[in-house]
Amino acid sequence: MEKQTYLILRLTESAPESFDPLHPSGWRSDETPKGVAMPDYRLETQTLDAQDYREARRDRQVAAIAQPMPLRLIEPVAAPSAQGVGSPPHIYGATWGVYAVGALQSPYAGYGVTVAVLDTGIDAAHPAFQGVTLIQKDFTGEGDGDPHGHGTHVAGTIFGQTVGDTRIGVAPGVRRALIGKVLGMQRSATTVELAAAIQWAVDEGAHVINMSLAFDFPGLARWWMQQGMEPDLATSKALAQYRDNVRLFDTLSAFVSARAAQQSSAAQHSGALLVAAAGNESKRHVRADYTIEVAPPAAADGVVAVAALATAGPPHEQFSVAPFSNIRASVAAPGVDVYSARSGSSGGSGGGYTTMSGTSMAAPHVAGVAALWAERQLQREGVVRLDSLRLNVLGKAARARIPAANHDDVGEGLVAAPCD
Repeated sequence: MEKQTYLILRLTESAPESFDPLHPSGWRSDETPKGVAMPDYRLETQTLDAQDYREARRDRQVAAIAQPMPLRLIEPVAAPSAQGVGSPPHIYGATWGVYAVGALQSPYAGYGVTVAVLDTGIDAAHPAFQGVTLIQKDFTGEGDGDPHGHGTHVAGTIFGQTVGDTRIGVAPGVRRALIGKVLGMQRSATTVELAAAIQWAVDEGAHVINMSLAFDFPGLARWWMQQGMEPDLATSKALAQYRDNVRLFDTLSAFVSARAAQQSSAAQHSGALLVAAAGNESKRHVRADYTIEVAPPAAADGVVAVAALATAGPPHEQFSVAPFSNIRASVAAPGVDVYSARSGSSGGSGGGYTTMSGTSMAAPHVAGVAALWAERQLQREGVVRLDSLRLNVLGKAARARIPAANHDDVGEGLVAAPCD
């Protein structure tokens, strides 16, 4: 029988009947059973034939199983700059996005917080990252660095240092960052690499994980057709893989949350908030109802999906949803004409800056805001609690400065940095 590779989320021991990873507490009720520890898990890949696969599906220690699915970068989009935003777009010595989320007014800067960026890598020599300990891990086989430039731009928005007269980072106090390179230039990454990178970041103590990538359903369907499969059969097969991977990442996210809830309150670290870009496939400039649903992994349960906002111009107090931004997001953040670090290997003189637009540019604003809230928790409680961190990010977001017509597309609204 033909064998296929599968990504498996496996419990390290048999789970008690009351265990439910999709419940916020990790159990079938809010009350943790006395004397019962939550099972841990591990990610693994196995080559299985049809019989092996059926047996794995029946195995109670297998929490989720899926054939790996290709990933794609959520590429920046062309967006009009004629919105009253200069180049560099700044106000009071910071980018308009840093100002809009309230980071300038916040007494916090992200000190003591560890942030992970799962993307195309980073230009570690860029002056915007001086003083930051960058722990890099390559999941692509292409080595460290960022020839694309996307990951460098994203990292700059989260924790880039002020260079010259413009602050580009929402949380420039972050001094430890995990850089997982999951998207390379030569080969297509899959959900295997993404799941492994998430696990690595959690194990390394990340409080916040930023992902500006998506499952490539159209690309997978095309690949199956290129193998000679009929279009309807290829679409059905790709859809099944898509569904299984969404379920796996739902469960992985739930495990991260449930394990955090079980950890000792004395620990400084208790899990990571997963933040992901909603996607750029909508085309409101073509037709108002030309909107696309949020793409996984942002669509997975427990992940904060981020929509992109445009500014009406100085003084940057009124916003609208970006025409490309996908719907069903959790929150929204600045995502049009975002000025941040440019990778030296992506063209031009090394250590430069550039402007990009996309939900990929919005997500790091949310990750940066989450880092500010995490520092607030560390100062007040000595620990970052994942459930509280999620509530801070979602609960303090607001729609007041966004037109009512856009409210269905921005989730809870524009995220806000802590101000006390």
